[in-house]
This record gives sequence, structure tokens and C-alpha cells, in this order.
Amino acid sequence: MQNSAAQLYASTAQKTSSPRDLEADLLIKAAAKLQRVCDDWPNRKPELDEALTFNRRLWTIFATSATKPENPLPHQVKQNIANLSLFIFNQTIDLQTNPRPEKVPSLISINRELAAGLRATS
Repeated sequence: MQNSAAQLYASTAQKTSSPRDLEADLLIKAAAKLQRVCDDWPNRKPELDEALTFNRRLWTIFATSATKPENPLPHQVKQNIANLSLFIFNQTIDLQTNPRPEKVPSLISINRELAAGLRATS
């Protein structure tokens, strides 16, 4: 499970038409995991850690890749990804230490909005 997001990223890369589509698909998958927990909090709360871990690993990959010096993205885009990643990481820690269902939608929304943006520009 430790490398599940990275393994999924690599295996999905072979099946999708572009890196943007891959990233969008993985963001939607992470959002769906979080949404299932949020929708049925009393019964699915134990699944929160797994959903948060998947999401955090995905965002770690994004942050690491986007902020590499050789990444051709404009500086401002790299900075925005880094800032968004920090927000995701802080929200994740907050949810793990004080789990409440009203805290989950912000992560879901960010993933879905970013996925929609990636699909619109691919």
C-alpha cells in the first residue's frame, strides 16, 4: 500500500492518452474515495485514513514533479501547485488529528476542480 498511488500513476499512464488525462483520472479517483467516506461518515469513517493517504501520496507526486528545477512549467504555476499541495497536506493532518465530515469537501472540491481544468486544457 505504501506505493499504491505511485503504482497506480505508473500503470494508468500506460492506458491514458495524455499525462493531463492521467492526472485528472487520479484526482477524480482520490475525490471519489473521499466522497464515499463523507457520504456515509458513520459507516465509512474507518476508511478515512486510506482515502487521505491515497490523496496525500498523489499530491506528493504532483508537488515533487512540479517543483523540480527541470520542470518546464512557468514559475507561477509551480508556485501555485506547491501552495496548493501545502494546503492539501495541512488539511490532511487536520483531518487525521480531528476527523470531522465537514472538513472533507474542501479536498474533494480541489481535486475535482483541478481535474476539470486538466481535462479542459488537454
